[in-house]
Amino acid sequence: MIEIIPQARTSVTSVLVLLSCLSFPVTSTAGSATEQVRATVDRVLTIVRNPNAKSKAQIEAQRAQLVELISPRFDFSEMAKRSLGRHWAGRTPDEQREFVKVFAALMGRSYADNIESYTTQNVLYIRERKDQNYAQVDTKIVAENGSPLSINYKMHRVDGEWRIYDLVIEDISVVNNYRSQFDRIIARSSFADLVQTMKEKQS
Repeated sequence: MIEIIPQARTSVTSVLVLLSCLSFPVTSTAGSATEQVRATVDRVLTIVRNPNAKSKAQIEAQRAQLVELISPRFDFSEMAKRSLGRHWAGRTPDEQREFVKVFAALMGRSYADNIESYTTQNVLYIRERKDQNYAQVDTKIVAENGSPLSINYKMHRVDGEWRIYDLVIEDISVVNNYRSQFDRIIARSSFADLVQTMKEKQS
């Protein structure tokens, strides 16, 4: 049976979870990459820190709301394309659209399934670097117990918005990690089986 190697899933899940905990200084320039991430995070935290008890239906509704909220900040199309790498060009437009849809849904589910229990970490804003339409926001996550964890957000400007196209956790790129996983799966099976496996991970 084809499986997406757990290391890749763990990395993506951790990244999405940690995004919910970001807290940047108020000195950031309005409209900067940092400020736009912060705007999204503030709304996320408002949702997940709601102390009211929730029924199963309410939890599902909250998770759907979280996925809808973060989607504009992530450029899932670009992430999917980079993650598929050399295999992207050989896919038909319909296959590309389906892959982006499945990829985005997989990442969104990972985020929604884990975010509720990760709302207390402290985050240090290290720096923001920008080169025209590209930017990188470097952060360090500090938990109550454990070593600090560095998370760098690679972003590009799309229609006036800064959107995330890759994340680097402790010097490991999530996109590169996924690309190596997808390469191995396609090499030993097929693109169709990769897509099917990704769909199964969402159930």
